Amino acid sequence: MARRPNILILMADQMIPQALGAYGNRTVRTPHIDRLAEGGVVFDSAYCNSPLCAPSRYVFLSGRLPSAIGGYDNAAEFPSAVPTFAHHLRLAGYRTILSGKMHFCGADQLHGFEERLTTDIYPADFGWTPDWTRPLERPSWYHNMSSVRDAGPCLRTNQLDFDEEVVFAAERKLYDIARGRRERPFAFVVSLTHPHDPYAITEHYWNRHSDEDVPLPRVTLAPEAMDPHSRRLRHVCAMDEMPLGERQIRNARRAYYGAVAYVDDQIGRLLGVLEETGLAEDTVVVLLSDHGDMLGERGLWYKMSFFESACRIPLIIRAPGWFQAGRVAASVSSMDLLPTLVDLAHDGAAPGWRTPIDGRSLLPHLQRSGGHDEVIGEYLAEGAVAPIVMIRRGKDKFIHSPADPDQLYDLSDDPDELVNRAEQPAAGPGAADSGVADSGVADSGAADSGVADSGAADSGAADAIRRYRAEVEQRWDLARLHEEVVASQQRRLLVADALRQGRHSPWDFQPFTDAGTSYMRNHLDLDDLEAMARFPRPPRPGSPAH
Repeated sequence: MARRPNILILMADQMIPQALGAYGNRTVRTPHIDRLAEGGVVFDSAYCNSPLCAPSRYVFLSGRLPSAIGGYDNAAEFPSAVPTFAHHLRLAGYRTILSGKMHFCGADQLHGFEERLTTDIYPADFGWTPDWTRPLERPSWYHNMSSVRDAGPCLRTNQLDFDEEVVFAAERKLYDIARGRRERPFAFVVSLTHPHDPYAITEHYWNRHSDEDVPLPRVTLAPEAMDPHSRRLRHVCAMDEMPLGERQIRNARRAYYGAVAYVDDQIGRLLGVLEETGLAEDTVVVLLSDHGDMLGERGLWYKMSFFESACRIPLIIRAPGWFQAGRVAASVSSMDLLPTLVDLAHDGAAPGWRTPIDGRSLLPHLQRSGGHDEVIGEYLAEGAVAPIVMIRRGKDKFIHSPADPDQLYDLSDDPDELVNRAEQPAAGPGAADSGVADSGVADSGAADSGVADSGAADSGAADAIRRYRAEVEQRWDLARLHEEVVASQQRRLLVADALRQGRHSPWDFQPFTDAGTSYMRNHLDLDDLEAMARFPRPPRPGSPAH
């Protein structure tokens, strides 16, 4: 690699690859993302490692699984001592910048970023802490179905306000970089909240698609046919309180498609700045999402499970001059981005890791020289009552929890995950029904290692299940992890309750703007200022172009 590139990371929230033209969707109009894909490397089997906003982002930033850093849920503190790719890139001489959502919880709101341009749309405190000791209670802050019931066009939303600030700030910063001295390469994360629910978008984007453009879910399941975790999610998101009609489901999906088109336009704005300013040829662009959205598939909404719609993500890396365009079929994850970015920053040389990481560099995939085919996942948040882990390798997806029956899917033959090749285990420890009616499941899950024998639908599946269970036992101490999650929840619940009393001292990031150096001020020379602020700069007097 001849030079160290700039890096621009574009992150959408809750965006599924199935809604993008680059991944085969012929309805949603995403010309800017499609063009990015045409010139880049498209990963067809990319996943998040924990299908929930904050844990997924912590993994993306740190290259570590949630269990390794205590990043269990949307109110888990991201420890300041955990190195992120922003720390690594700063050490490598990069200018690290963040605009938009990153869902940092805790007092540290930078985590290695030198500049942060906006506050976050979500709170930084512990107020959204789940409580596995009370599986029957549904706190008021959990998702409910109002996002679907009220889906449709709007004039304005909280998220539109936020994303427009994010993109404006990012555009402005890119122009500042272009007209500056460029002494260091930049690593810039721009993170939008769309197409995350609520499913509401302006008429302009609502009308990008008609009702006929919007298909209903491919797979519908009655609650009694669902796995125990899916039934718990229906409870925790109040999906059973009011049945949804076809009109509401279609409206939600149509608004979601419109929000994806909105994201595409914002990405087009930023890519346009790169091209206009001449930065594009020296900038690696990475596009991804933090997780997916079930969008009514299997009777589920939002994320929080390891079914494809919830955990599979788009991942596109464009680096003209470094990597040829193409597609990668192997399964990879957002956990792999930290070592990939560090490889880019070090010109492919070994960086000399001082701390462990769980991800693996995507550089071999990008260079077409091999690469891994494996994703490891953990879900430790709301709707669960014990750790849920996932292994994606080859054609298989294996999902295991001490509280629930195993799930094994062959995604090559069964992309809709309708045939669970693992039989329901016989009655015994860890095999009790763990639906929401049974409050004792958390105790049984903590006591059982989850590797008891069970039958399977065929001998091939039985052999695979034995191997995967042995791997789970080797990778995780699930009983200990269960205890650590519950202990963390109880500590944070106590702190959150205490901090609600008396004076409120927020951790939320407060952007600072120095108005004394903004625009024109009397201590600045007008001619110098105007010349420096103009891009491209005007020719000097006496030059041939003047």
